[in-house]
Amino acid sequence: MKTRSSARGEPRRLGNMGLLALMLCSLVALSLIRARFAPIGSTTGAEPVIKAEDPKPAVVVSKAAVATDAGDNDVPDEVAAVAVEESKVREDKQAEEAQPKPERAAAAAIVVDGSKPVCHETSRRSDTCEAAGDVRLLGRSQTIYVDSLEREWKTRPYCRKHDAYALSHVKEWSLKPHPSGDGAAPRCTSNSSATAFVLSTGGFTGNPFHDYTDVLIPAFITAHRFGGEVQFLVSSYKSWWMNRYIQIFQQMSRHEVLDIDADDEVRCYPSVVVGPTFHKELGVDASKAPDGVSTADFRRMLRSAFGLERATATPSGDRWDIRRRPRLLIITRRASRGRAFMNERAMADMAGSLGFDVRLGDPEMSSDTSKFARLVNSCDVMVGVHGAGLTNMVFLPAGAVVVQVVPFGRLEWLARNTFAEPSAGMEVHYLEYVVQLDETTLSEQYPSDHPVLKDPMAIHKQGWDALKTTYLDKQNVRPHLGRLKNTFLQALKMLPHGRDD
Repeated sequence: MKTRSSARGEPRRLGNMGLLALMLCSLVALSLIRARFAPIGSTTGAEPVIKAEDPKPAVVVSKAAVATDAGDNDVPDEVAAVAVEESKVREDKQAEEAQPKPERAAAAAIVVDGSKPVCHETSRRSDTCEAAGDVRLLGRSQTIYVDSLEREWKTRPYCRKHDAYALSHVKEWSLKPHPSGDGAAPRCTSNSSATAFVLSTGGFTGNPFHDYTDVLIPAFITAHRFGGEVQFLVSSYKSWWMNRYIQIFQQMSRHEVLDIDADDEVRCYPSVVVGPTFHKELGVDASKAPDGVSTADFRRMLRSAFGLERATATPSGDRWDIRRRPRLLIITRRASRGRAFMNERAMADMAGSLGFDVRLGDPEMSSDTSKFARLVNSCDVMVGVHGAGLTNMVFLPAGAVVVQVVPFGRLEWLARNTFAEPSAGMEVHYLEYVVQLDETTLSEQYPSDHPVLKDPMAIHKQGWDALKTTYLDKQNVRPHLGRLKNTFLQALKMLPHGRDD
């Protein structure tokens, strides 16, 4: 019985051992399959740690690179799409950071024309220097260092380049490359994002005609394109002169005007202009202006600067009447200075009889430029002997009339160049009254056969000084009221007359 029991248990033990072996084989097989097909990672689900010494995974940084890689290396579409999107976000952010801040949006740093020299002739009267880069300006020494320059340039920033006398009162400025060697260039003590604009108030400034034609209008032509993001650095600075015109500079720039010759800073800018650009007497040539600016734009700026109300010379209602008569301004001068009206009271009475509301004004006696500008702007006709006082025509409303009384002495050419031709750009009508021999005080100073009276061109041939002394400084005038009346009547006809024009 015992043997029999032993024979029956043997097959059972063998079966259990086989089952155990099968289970072990299955476990080994599953481990191999997992090792072959499953990713290696933490069984806790945490991200794998990249050690400091391990290279970082490659990152696609541009949309173009992703497109190329996708075509050549079979990058999956979803990877390319993600990379493109991330790249686009980075590009947008970089573009946004590269944009100037709102307060600097108009700081149009100049674009230098490589076909032109740094300093070049911008007209028969003006040279202008332009440079961009690392600009370092030392006012006291009239020196400007610019890293983009290859040689030194010199200029005098005033619009009478061939007038030796005028330029003798204008300081010369130098533009130089940065000194060689590390740390050789002067260190910045002041930084600005505006364009530096160096100009001079030397020369003939102090005479209103020269103030406008040599400095203010050229400065407007040059600075307008910068939209206020320009800083005026004034050489040969005159505080009384700047006080007279500060409102104009404040219209052209959002930055402080500096007396640059007295400045101890090393001022740094992204670009610099030295010397304004001249176009023509008392005017702007829109075809030459870099941004198409015109004389009308300059006059519009003047109205803003001085708070002038009238853009056009129009009556208040349908026509001129007792409530709003056309206003006539007589520009007066002191007899001791020459070119004064010797019968201005009679002239005023005659004009009043024609229906004019007459005013008399001497611009040289007015210390308030704004106040005199408002007087001129309130007028419809302005009359004066050839001289700086007629420069106030810049304040007349469009459609007004300026009457230039030309002194005796064959001076029509001078009258034409200075005020007749500029009047068209100002949209102002122009009339001329030429003084005859019996209307000039010169006939009381010289015998009738003297060349001053008989042959004015002989005096012209002696040069400007002789001409000026004789016909401008020594002469006063007494216009014939009858002839002048016809001129005033002609001016009345030129004025706009409301709906009955």
